Amino acid sequence: MKRQKSFHNDKPTLYLVATPIGNLAELTNRAVDILKAVDVIACEDTRTSKVLLDHYSIKTHTISYHNFNEEDSAHGLIKLLEEGKDVALISDAGYPLISDPGYALVNKAVNKDFNVVCISGANAALNALVASGLSTNHYLYYGFMSEKSSGVKKELEKLLTFPYTMIFYEAPHRIKNTLRYALDILGNRKACIARELTKNHEEYIRGTLEEMQELDDLKGEIVLVIEGFHEDEIVIDYISVKEMVDTYISEGMSAKDAIKKTAKEMGISKNEIYNYYHAKNC
Repeated sequence: MKRQKSFHNDKPTLYLVATPIGNLAELTNRAVDILKAVDVIACEDTRTSKVLLDHYSIKTHTISYHNFNEEDSAHGLIKLLEEGKDVALISDAGYPLISDPGYALVNKAVNKDFNVVCISGANAALNALVASGLSTNHYLYYGFMSEKSSGVKKELEKLLTFPYTMIFYEAPHRIKNTLRYALDILGNRKACIARELTKNHEEYIRGTLEEMQELDDLKGEIVLVIEGFHEDEIVIDYISVKEMVDTYISEGMSAKDAIKKTAKEMGISKNEIYNYYHAKNC
C-alpha cells in the first residue's frame, strides 16, 4: 500500500492537467500556474497544444506524448522525474487518459512512488451527462466503441441490460449507424446527443433513439448519452430469436413469414423482431 501526501513531500510530481474542450477560457488559473511552473509539458500533439499555451503565454518546453510513442515516451518522462524534474501531461482536449494516452506513464510513475496529481478542468462526458436530462445517479462512461459495425453491435448487446445511464464518444461519420444499431439492439430509449461542446456551434439534441434516426450531417465532436435498462423492459434473447427465424427459413418460409411466426410464438412485436434480426445480419 502506498499513501501520497501531495502537498507534504518534496518528491517530483507528474501533473495530469485537464485542458479546454473547446473554449480556451475554460483553463483554470491553477492549471496555468502549474503549466508555467513545471520543467516540461508532455502533449498529445504539440502543434495543437501550442495554440492553448501561446494564448496563456506559457513558455515551458514541450515534448510529444501520444498513442504511437507512449511506451518510449513514458520511459523518457520517468527519467526526468528521476532527475528531480516536475512534468505535466496534457491531451488535445479534456482530461489525459480519458480516451487519450497517459496510462502507461501514470502506471510507471505510481510504481516508482512519484507524486501523481490531477488538475481539474473540463470534461465532455460529464458536460453532456449533466445537461442531458437523463439520470445522473449512476452512470457508465464507455468512451469509443469498436471501429467495426460487428464490434459495435456486440458491445451494445453486452450493455442491453445495464441499468445505468451510458456515455459514448462518437465520430460524425459513424453516428448515424451507431444510432441505428442502438435502436435495434437497446430499443427505443431516451437519449441525448451533445456536440461541439463549449464551442460556437454547441448543440444538444434530446429525444428518443427512434426520433434521432432522422438526423443527418451531424458534424464535430459528439457525445452520445443513452438511458439505462429498466426492469420492466422486455429482454429479447437474440440467439433464440435468430435461431428460430433461421430454422423457419431453412424449412422453406420467407424471411417475412419466419419473422411473423417467431414474433407470435415469442410474444414479441413483429417490428421488434424484424429490427433485431436484420441488425444481426447486416
